[in-house]
Amino acid sequence: MNKTIAFVTLCAAAALGACSSEPETDVTDLNAAATPVQAEAMAASIDAGDFIDLQLGAKIVGPQGPEVEGAMSNAEGNFADIRSYVACPAGMDPCDPKTAPEGTVYTYVHVVYPGSDNQADSGSGAGNNSSDIERATAFKMLRPAHGFNGKAGYSKAEVMGAIGPKADVIITCKDRALVWTVSAGDGGNQWEQAEPLTFYWQSTLPPAGPAVAYAIDANYAEASGPGPFPAQTDGVPNSCG
Repeated sequence: MNKTIAFVTLCAAAALGACSSEPETDVTDLNAAATPVQAEAMAASIDAGDFIDLQLGAKIVGPQGPEVEGAMSNAEGNFADIRSYVACPAGMDPCDPKTAPEGTVYTYVHVVYPGSDNQADSGSGAGNNSSDIERATAFKMLRPAHGFNGKAGYSKAEVMGAIGPKADVIITCKDRALVWTVSAGDGGNQWEQAEPLTFYWQSTLPPAGPAVAYAIDANYAEASGPGPFPAQTDGVPNSCG
């Protein structure tokens, strides 16, 4: 199992103002490893990108349109909404895998809404067996990240707004799949009800269609849901192993 881990310390910098020089006891400083295990993890880390820095082109238009919406659920009910799309690089419009040049990198984007996205006619929400999410701790894949090129990230501004400066996001490769662990420590703000966060990853393979390939860990349970996902292709590497 490949355990490539990316530790990211959030700081209200560019879009949200400069960080205070005063020390804050509830902010985890991951710039200095406290243990040999942390040092080893940092040395092998993925440089998690910020969604705001991406330059994307047009979205792929599939049978369900340019975006795929659904609920992340288990036997107990719906735990989150998920809205996903796949985009080509900037300047490519339309984004059509059938005509895209060889080597095109596709960006898979997933907006995850714990509990509800306030749309009663899709996924979770009023009248659709929505759950009250007090603590969500991870967004993850349930299948290997076929064609993963090593680039993944999330919206740092959204994480800052939902949790605050103590938040840590850890990107892990587990069983050749990606896991975004959202850590807020004990007490205080958590990633919780109606706080959408955007996650992304990149692949050299286009989506084969929607699949139940994603999950959220929330309220100490796992709930899965659909999203665009590439098919395994012989000879195409996966940077998760």
